[in-house]
Order: sequence, then C-alpha cells, then structure tokens
Amino acid sequence: MPMITRRRFGALVGVAAAAAGLPARAETTLERIRRTGKLTVGTEAAFPPFEFVKDGEIVGYGKDILVEVVAKMGVELEQLDLPWQGILPGVLAGKFDFVATTVGINEERAQRYAYTVPIANGQPYFAVRKGDTMKTEEDLRGKVVGTQLASSTEPIARAVDERLRAEGGAGFRELKLYTAFTDCYVALANGEIDAVIQSLPSLASLVSERSDIFDLGGPVETGTNYTYLAWVTRPDDLDLRDFISEVIIEMRDDGRLAALQQKWFGFEMDIPTEGFLPPGAF
Repeated sequence: MPMITRRRFGALVGVAAAAAGLPARAETTLERIRRTGKLTVGTEAAFPPFEFVKDGEIVGYGKDILVEVVAKMGVELEQLDLPWQGILPGVLAGKFDFVATTVGINEERAQRYAYTVPIANGQPYFAVRKGDTMKTEEDLRGKVVGTQLASSTEPIARAVDERLRAEGGAGFRELKLYTAFTDCYVALANGEIDAVIQSLPSLASLVSERSDIFDLGGPVETGTNYTYLAWVTRPDDLDLRDFISEVIIEMRDDGRLAALQQKWFGFEMDIPTEGFLPPGAF
C-alpha cells in the first residue's frame, strides 16, 4: 500500500469535502510557503544594527534571526527592502508574507497585526552630539528633537513634548520627523537637531560605533509597559506567527539569541514569552 504523505492526505481531505458538498478549507500562508518552497518578507534595511545594507547585502541582528527561521522552514527566501512607511500597509495588502523588520509594540498596532514574541527590548532613549550634557527629559525643553515618521517612537516623542508643556514651561522647540532613522543621525551630526529619540539597542550600537560623534543621553518615559520589539504577520496568519515565535524561543533557550545580541549590541536582553502585549492583542 503506498504511503500517504501529509500533502497527499490534505489533498484527499479536500476531495472528500468537495464530494460531500462542503467548502474546502482555505490554504494558510504557512501552508502555501511550505507547498511552494518560497517565502517573501518585507524589511526596512535602514535600521542598524537590526537590518541594514552592507556590501550590497541585507545584514544585521534581524537578518541573522531570519536566516534561522528560513532554515527551519526549509524554503527559499526573497527579502524585499522597502521604506518603513510602506511596510505595515504592505503586509496587510498581501504584498509579502510577513514583516521581518523591527516593529515596536503598541496598543494601536496590537489591534491590527499579530506580533511574534519579542526579538529585543526597545526601551526608548535619546542620543545627542558628543560632549552634550543632556541626560533627562527635562533637558529636552526648548530643543529640536528628531525621530522617524510613523515609527513607534513618534507618538512617544509627541507625548514627551505634551508632558513637558503640561508640567509648565517649554516643550520641544520643534519635533522633526524623518523617513529613516539613519536620516535622523545625519541631522544630529550636522546640528540640524539636538537629540534623536530611538530604541536603546539601536542607539547603544550607534554610540559604540561612532563615539567620536554621538553620546547616549537618557531614558524616555513611555507611559506603558510595552517596550519590546518584534515582527508581525497578518491577523489571519496566526500559525505562521506561532511558527516564527517557536524558532525565536528555541534560539533564546539554546543561547543562539544571546550570542547574536552580544554580536550586534554588545549586551544581552531578556526575551519574555508572555506579558509583552496589550490586552486584546492577537
């Protein structure tokens, strides 16, 4: 008797359902990826050290994790390098299978996208030019502050400005928004802005690599416990989301994730498996 494979069994179930007049179950994205052997992801390769281009190739902490996910799937990868502002709309529109770029967790996004377990802690800080003495949010009064447009730190920056004004006195002199964080760093170095609000892992890497130009300022209050960074899938692709999360947890538990954190950031971060999402998240 010929062996019935998983794929053959699925086909037989579909035939039986059709014969019985029942609607066939729709193929999930994960099932399609496995069937075709092809995976397409969306990435913003302008977010070092998570994702960036070096010698014509996308590299970084996130790319190293993605390599492990792809190997576990046993498929061929196509990685699209896209502007951040098109990443989240693009996954909902089905232009690629999931977002393999760093996405800050917040309540609004948690109602629209399915987050994986975190890949890093994204506690926001601000960076300044070398020799500047700004260390607290109070020091940002009257300053020109920059961050990325439509990023998770844009609403955080706006909240800091509003909080400073509500406490009395000046808020920011101006909040400038840039297409990519790399543009923020150039503006800071050139004196166009006085500080950049960004996640601590990214700023720590920036300051480590360019200590002649930048200094780390201080932490920025978020008003929430949700400070982690993760990847996302569409809400109807929870099996794909869970598969990715399982790989990340396996990497955390066997030490591979900590080794990558040391490689790209110079320090390790705790990665939780629960309590990192707002209530009502997928």
